[in-house]
Amino acid sequence: MAVAAAQKNREMFAIKKSYSIENGYPARRRSLVDDARFETLVVKQTKQCVLDEARLRANDSGLTEEEVVLQNALAEGGPEAEQEIQKAAIVVHMRDGMNSLVRILKAIEKFHGAICHLETRQSRTYKTQFDLLVKVDMTRQSLLQLIRSLRQSNALEGVSLLAEDNISVKNPWFPRHASELDNCNHLMTKYEPELDMNHPGFADKEYRERRKQIAEIAFAFKYGDTIPTINYTESEIKTWGSVFNTVLDLMPKHACMEYRKVFAKLQEEGIFSPNKIPQLEEMSAFMRRETGFSLRPAAGLLTARDFLASLAFRIFQSTQYVRHENSPNHTPEPDCIHELLGHMPLLCDPSFAQFSQEIGLASLGASDDEIEKLSTVYWFTVEFGLCKEGGQVKAYGAGLLSSYGELLHALSDKPELRAFEPSKTAIQPYQDQEYQPIYYVAESFEDAKDKFRRWVATMSRPFEVRFNPHTGRVEVLDSVHRLEALVNQLNTEVLHLSNALTKLKSPSC
Repeated sequence: MAVAAAQKNREMFAIKKSYSIENGYPARRRSLVDDARFETLVVKQTKQCVLDEARLRANDSGLTEEEVVLQNALAEGGPEAEQEIQKAAIVVHMRDGMNSLVRILKAIEKFHGAICHLETRQSRTYKTQFDLLVKVDMTRQSLLQLIRSLRQSNALEGVSLLAEDNISVKNPWFPRHASELDNCNHLMTKYEPELDMNHPGFADKEYRERRKQIAEIAFAFKYGDTIPTINYTESEIKTWGSVFNTVLDLMPKHACMEYRKVFAKLQEEGIFSPNKIPQLEEMSAFMRRETGFSLRPAAGLLTARDFLASLAFRIFQSTQYVRHENSPNHTPEPDCIHELLGHMPLLCDPSFAQFSQEIGLASLGASDDEIEKLSTVYWFTVEFGLCKEGGQVKAYGAGLLSSYGELLHALSDKPELRAFEPSKTAIQPYQDQEYQPIYYVAESFEDAKDKFRRWVATMSRPFEVRFNPHTGRVEVLDSVHRLEALVNQLNTEVLHLSNALTKLKSPSC
């Protein structure tokens, strides 16, 4: 049920126009933050449409969101779903006080419900005397019949289904294994050059067709496939070489140490050179050896939720197309030059890879508002972040390292530099028309991770998740059994650590 609902929402995204067109202005670049806001708007509109349609079908305008979810579960599940036992909490507002309690209990008995908990309190409204909370176990079909029966009583002011286990809309679907990312590769737009007349490739039919061909390769990709090779043209390689040489010139002075170290290693292995665009498959193999991160091809800018979810599995969704040759130093949306030169070297650094994955893990099951905040944190760190190094400020953000204009601006005396604090960074307005007026500086990646973890702990998600590297699955830590399994695993790790320390201290060492 949850997967079907999520897929319905995602299909809505696929037909939407570009964010800039929808909002009437040509954005300088496509932003994860902007798309997160747009995604929130689409989700709200879609959810309201689904609710209205369900209420119309049921001829009941008073259906709550939970009741609609329950009704849809019955419709999709067939006879088996009707007989499935459901835990539910119902609130009833009683006009004539406790006289209504007997009728309610008889109705529950009539529909074969088992009462698990019951309590009453004085009503806070003048229309009713008492409010009743009753928790029941009963079949889903009987539960809906009970609610309809109670609503027909003149002695009751209102009946609401507050929450239920298993199908609650408050427990959203999210991928639990990397294979489920096949359902998390949905674009906010398709083939941006065809949609935005301000795009550098809008008037270039050959470029648009090239983009479409490469996009189709990404759409066809499934978990476990080898990433297809792209035979880049001379023009595309020339564009890559121009940006590559610029980065090579600016990197020693302006890039952080971790970036420079991996960049040199990529050069040594022949993956990075000005005359060849790296293939995602060879880059992915290198990343797996270094930090366990891998790549999967993307057709363009994904929805914020889908993109962040991929990071939870140490998977980076990367484009394979190249920006238009007439605009080698700027691209309005991520291209492979931005991904390869900006993101991938640092995803090969263990500390930064861990920070990126933790942003992804925090996004799983997060609310739409929290996805916006996480996207903003990602924007001001992974995309446009600065850090301290030997008393100087260096760049580590991919948007800076792959764009020499903004890199020089960020490290000049023009913008304001602020200390990275996730709670403040998450609500900072960003600039997409010009260079950023404000950048955030981390003391180190470790310090950024520590602050980020403390901030994530304050989020509304009622459960914790972890990535199990042995199974490749995300585990929800919502039971004593799962916590015990994790504790046992941690005890084993601590034992290995203790043995290693003992041996290091041994005289024979």
